[in-house]
Amino acid sequence: MTSATTALTSPPNSLSSPSLQVIKPNLTVRSSSAHNLAFTFRRNSIPVLRASPNNLSSIDAGVSSELDAVSSFSEIVPDTVIFDDFERFPPTAATVSSSLLLGILSLPDTIFKSAVDTALADNECARIKKPDVRMSCFFNKALVNVGADLAKLVPGRVSTEVDSRLAYDTHGIVRKVHDLLRLYNDIDVPAERLLFKIPSTWQGIEAARVLESEGIQTHLTFVYSFAQAAAAAQAGASVIQIFVGRIRDWARNHAGDPEIEAALKRGEDPGLALVTKAYNYIHKYGHKSKLMAAAVRNKQDLFSLVGVDYIIAPLKVLQSLKESVTTPDEKYAFVRRLSSESAAAYEFNKEELIKWDQKSLASAMGPAAVELLAAGIDGYANQANRVEDLFGKIWPPPNV
Repeated sequence: MTSATTALTSPPNSLSSPSLQVIKPNLTVRSSSAHNLAFTFRRNSIPVLRASPNNLSSIDAGVSSELDAVSSFSEIVPDTVIFDDFERFPPTAATVSSSLLLGILSLPDTIFKSAVDTALADNECARIKKPDVRMSCFFNKALVNVGADLAKLVPGRVSTEVDSRLAYDTHGIVRKVHDLLRLYNDIDVPAERLLFKIPSTWQGIEAARVLESEGIQTHLTFVYSFAQAAAAAQAGASVIQIFVGRIRDWARNHAGDPEIEAALKRGEDPGLALVTKAYNYIHKYGHKSKLMAAAVRNKQDLFSLVGVDYIIAPLKVLQSLKESVTTPDEKYAFVRRLSSESAAAYEFNKEELIKWDQKSLASAMGPAAVELLAAGIDGYANQANRVEDLFGKIWPPPNV
């Protein structure tokens, strides 16, 4: 097992999350399927555990809700754009992104408004003559200022989006992360409180390898194939994020991806199958990475992933789990699907146990991973462009 510093917060089955007092902002809650600002749920009750016949842990009695049950094995991350209700789901960690900045800019008043205004008033950026470089400077400052505010609200780590327009430029990604880290250091946010969210291209994976070797923690996103997950684990990424629902959506509307078709032939959901395979690979072969399952669409998805390190779930699913009371006379128990035992028993073929490089990764990524990765990168890049366009229209602020 790795130390708590390699996870968003302490692993749920080893150490309970610290308590946190949060002043609730006067804001309307907004939710979305996009993981733009993720606040992790703090567990308040720990259920009684027993060993099930298949040697996996399960929950039988002593829990108050399904949310208590599943959150004892996996850290549950509410999927929100701006805020979750802090009273229902107290935050322990967060993500700052171009989508979050767009959300802040679209609202008349938020507690992060001053962070963006301060970025736009920065003298260092204002002195840059080239407009595109100046806007990029403001963008970096805004991300870091909002990230610093989030770091004051949560005890866990803040994941900061790295410009997706650099997704195919290893050196560009490394330079960008160094720039962001320098800005964080300037306002006294320590590196151990930070993750840097990078697209899982080969160049992004290589950038993660370099950064992790420097002690900088990375969060690799847009993983849609086992090859990406395995290469990311070999690179030492701190967090690897797989989008369950997006893989399922692709499979419903397309054909011709060998990895997806193999899962369907086995009668498995391809998104859930990828998370299972990646988790077992990481844990069987001792990689330090933590696995995050995103784009979870319903309670059954969540139940099928119990034991994975992190699960990002919609607020309506979490509310349903919270309202579903479990009792000692339940006819079923919540079974931990993913564990060290499941990893040890999982069999990989020799083609899956290679040392992944750019060529082998490219040949192993099927059409689903290629298309979904490209779509994710394009989406993030478009959002970054929109932020910079808006900054160009409102800069300089009226009070500067």
